[in-house]
Amino acid sequence: MSQAQHDVPQAGAYYGPESGSRWFGLWDGFFAVSYLVTATLLLTSGTHAVAIGALTLIVPWYAALGRPLMIGDAVGPRNLVFAGVLLLLFAVATSFSLAGSFAMFAVVPMLIMSLSMRQAVVMLIAAHLWPVTVVWLRGEDMGLGVLQVLPIALLSIALSTLLGLWVKRVVRQSKERGRLIEDLRRSRERVARLSHEAGISAERERLAREIHDTIAQGLTSIIGLVQTAESELDHSPDLARTHLSLAGRVAKESLAEARDFVTTLTPPALRGSSLVQAVRRQADGLVAETGLDVRCTVEGDEKPLPMNVNVVLLRSVQEAIANVRKHAARARTVDVLVAYEEDTVRVVIRDDGQGFSPDDDQNGYGLRGMRARAAEIHGSATVDSRPGHGTTIEVTAPLGAVAQEAFSG
Repeated sequence: MSQAQHDVPQAGAYYGPESGSRWFGLWDGFFAVSYLVTATLLLTSGTHAVAIGALTLIVPWYAALGRPLMIGDAVGPRNLVFAGVLLLLFAVATSFSLAGSFAMFAVVPMLIMSLSMRQAVVMLIAAHLWPVTVVWLRGEDMGLGVLQVLPIALLSIALSTLLGLWVKRVVRQSKERGRLIEDLRRSRERVARLSHEAGISAERERLAREIHDTIAQGLTSIIGLVQTAESELDHSPDLARTHLSLAGRVAKESLAEARDFVTTLTPPALRGSSLVQAVRRQADGLVAETGLDVRCTVEGDEKPLPMNVNVVLLRSVQEAIANVRKHAARARTVDVLVAYEEDTVRVVIRDDGQGFSPDDDQNGYGLRGMRARAAEIHGSATVDSRPGHGTTIEVTAPLGAVAQEAFSG
């Protein structure tokens, strides 16, 4: 059985307890009233005990087999068995007394609810014509003629058929509505589960970027400084101490980054300072670590930016500087530009080192993270580099409605 086939009964089962119990609670009451009225008429008419016995047997037959079949959706041999025995008991009761024909008020709905409409029409025609047959066979004793009861039977057949069609339609629509409600519930659960999984994935990606851009880069810098200091201990102890002191400073900054990273607060480099000041400190750190000629310039009038834009641009600068340490062998100069324009702000980091291939998987995670960060603020990040020709990284952030909305929030 396929999953789709398996889901249909479950949907009906989900709908059944909620609405079916109310519907069949009313029906059970109607059935009980019909039985009591018919039994009373049979008793007052002085009829044979067989008629009352046949009528009474309908009650356990309905409770044991009929009711579960009416609640369920399937129509099979058991439904025909139930309808056949029900019709037989009705015929026995009516054969001994026409008062038993009042049970038609309960028998006809049971036939309609337990059979397909075509089968139900055949059965209810037989049920309505049986009292006519009894009158035809025993009419003289009863003082009745066929022409007296036949029009009533035909009218009752027509009304019962119309009622059956209406009931079938209402039940079908109710069950379809129940299945739709169940499908909607499952769809909501699926959407919630997928949203939860997407949120987890996005959070993992964010954590990976934060670790890469803060802790990993800080550790890389510390390792480089310590290795440099080790090589200078013998011939340049003062310079080695300088590098060790710088390594300690980087370690403290990395520790602060890690703590704020855990609590998702503002990066320490941006706390109490502007983007330009934070970028200049990154440039000064690169000079202290590598001795490169790093020039940091600002174009345009500096303006306050939303914190999320500041974070994206600063992290991009940090990633670009990390790439300079890693890939810019034989580099002599590094230019860092922060450009404030009318609708955008750009940071550009350019070096004249040996360059690298941005498509290299070993070098691509930080660049992918940079592009992902830029996309979060509807910005862009481009990398222009190839072996032997230096590297230029440019990140652009919009200052339009999106950024203003983030700033005001």
